[in-house]
Amino acid sequence: MTFAVEGLIVSVLNTFIMTYKAQLKISFDSEWTSTHYSSGFDDTVLPEEHYTFQIPAEDLNVHQLFRFFATVARAMGHDELNIMKGGCGIAFGEERSVENMRKVAEEFELTLAEDLKDKFKDWKEAEEEWARLKKGPMGTVLTDEEELTEEQLTNLEEGV
Repeated sequence: MTFAVEGLIVSVLNTFIMTYKAQLKISFDSEWTSTHYSSGFDDTVLPEEHYTFQIPAEDLNVHQLFRFFATVARAMGHDELNIMKGGCGIAFGEERSVENMRKVAEEFELTLAEDLKDKFKDWKEAEEEWARLKKGPMGTVLTDEEELTEEQLTNLEEGV
């Protein structure tokens, strides 16, 4: 639509507001068949179970999505430890790139097995440096109870 207002040409566009609606739905159905000669079930077994899990999915983030899948897995009989192992298997499986594994490990403050040697080496160097700084001016070792002042630490670092 176009119209003129005091010498100006104004164009108005028809705008349509669209809404997005999404649902994630998982159904789990199980049926038990008796393997005994009798046709009955004991009192602790349900002959069939039917579960439907449904959540709105418009704004689901990956953490919410995996929490949903964990709920489904628990309903299917998986325990927490195996669900956690499954998540780690997804993150650290052989088909994943080592670069991405390192990013995930860093985010959760984990160390990959192949990085342990370097981490230990860094830790050892830091311990040696701390032992060097703790030595007194005559080669005596300060006890942990003695607190070094900022000036003393500077002098130790400079070798004074």
